Amino acid sequence: MNPRPSLFRAKVGQLAAGLLMGIADTIPGVSGGTVAMVLGIYDRLVTAISRCDNTLAGLVFRRRWREAAGRIDLGFLLALGVGIGGGILALASVMKVLLQDHPSEVNAVFFGLVAGSCLVVTRSIGNWNGLRVAGMLAAVVVTFLVVGVPSDTVKPVGSKWFVFFSGVISICAMILPGVSGAFLLKVLGQYDRIIGLISDVVHGQATSESLLILAVFAGGCLVGLIGFSKLLRWLLANFRETTLAVLCGAMCGSLRVLWPFGNRGPEGGMIPAVLLVAGFVVVLVLDRLASRNEPGHSEDREE
Repeated sequence: MNPRPSLFRAKVGQLAAGLLMGIADTIPGVSGGTVAMVLGIYDRLVTAISRCDNTLAGLVFRRRWREAAGRIDLGFLLALGVGIGGGILALASVMKVLLQDHPSEVNAVFFGLVAGSCLVVTRSIGNWNGLRVAGMLAAVVVTFLVVGVPSDTVKPVGSKWFVFFSGVISICAMILPGVSGAFLLKVLGQYDRIIGLISDVVHGQATSESLLILAVFAGGCLVGLIGFSKLLRWLLANFRETTLAVLCGAMCGSLRVLWPFGNRGPEGGMIPAVLLVAGFVVVLVLDRLASRNEPGHSEDREE
């Protein structure tokens, strides 16, 4: 059997997953990490990123390119990265318009997606004990309170060091299911600025100063991503189901910021209600497909 067609489908799937993650990461209140978990690639993503370490540097220094690429699952990261970049660029110019003109509809879709993913993750935990229940409930409460913080709490700060710090913090949230990196950027007063700069790049209006600021932000994201992924990988390898319970709690708590009906009940908007249900069903379908097609990654656990 020729493996190329299945390999091609896998790469297209990874590209599509990255696109969805990029779109999610531009929306305050939605986490790209949640999308990765729903699509069944979360462990693989965290493991690949966490392997950017001294061992990888040694392989590169000795020009052992094939081993280096295999260590970090380079093909997977490249396909996912291209998709994420495409999603961010595609949404940078229209996200404000969508949230301004159709906030209920947008929130309804993502409320359904996140609610469905909460159910999926809950079902994946086979042995619920007191610690896991307590961890989940604590994560629900903490996330519920955090996402309730007004996004204009902190005034924008222009320092490049603060931009770097914002990148570190937001990227950590972006790989945590339930915690929105875009929302934390709003809390830090940098969301409008970064989205505006990305939009300038898309429209060919970027200046050297704006490119420098984006480079500083990207540097912060890189540092935060590599550092935090190592902690996540260790937790998933050694305390997998407890970690999943906490992550699930974070997703449940994040539903507060996505409630699409305001002070009304679901009867206040038929279209948002339909979209919410549709988003929920999509997650269940994706989970069914992932359970059939996604291979396990037991080798990602620490030995």
